[in-house]
Amino acid sequence: MTTTLRTSTPRLTTPRLTLRRWREDDVEPMAAINADPEVMRWIRDGSVLDRAETAAGIAAWEREWEERGVGLFAVEERESGRFAGFAGLSVPEFLPEILPAVEIGWRFGREFWGRGLATEAARVVLDFALRDRGLARVVSVHAVGNDASEGVMRKLGMRPERRTVHPAHGGPLCVHVLEAAP
Repeated sequence: MTTTLRTSTPRLTTPRLTLRRWREDDVEPMAAINADPEVMRWIRDGSVLDRAETAAGIAAWEREWEERGVGLFAVEERESGRFAGFAGLSVPEFLPEILPAVEIGWRFGREFWGRGLATEAARVVLDFALRDRGLARVVSVHAVGNDASEGVMRKLGMRPERRTVHPAHGGPLCVHVLEAAP
């Protein structure tokens, strides 16, 4: 896995994936992922997102890169060039009780599930967070019952830190944490 910084624009690679900044042509495939009820089942209140909401989300993720130096990467398969979803870092402002914090997260289209791609992408993002961004602590939040995401967190070496509820809709959440060795 490698990390290449072009000015302030990171691009990460793994054996099977490229993680890069967002392009205009990513809106449609990301909107298709966000429109899938099975993908969105564990996200916020489970509602799907339309194209306009997806485009607004991508714009916000790009602003986070510019304003905070962290953000969500668009993820594509290296061999095929197909758009797979996202993985990256964000500030979990929706959960003020754990702030200040930087969260690692991911979302992939169903056709990419079950192949270890989320873990592969998250590992290189975690390395980026700890080494390139110098973070000493990274959190990840999942809806209780989302065993697949919890499994990725455990594979990353994260441990459960607390249970809480989503402030907007009251769904139960579990916060995992990884602290860098001193």
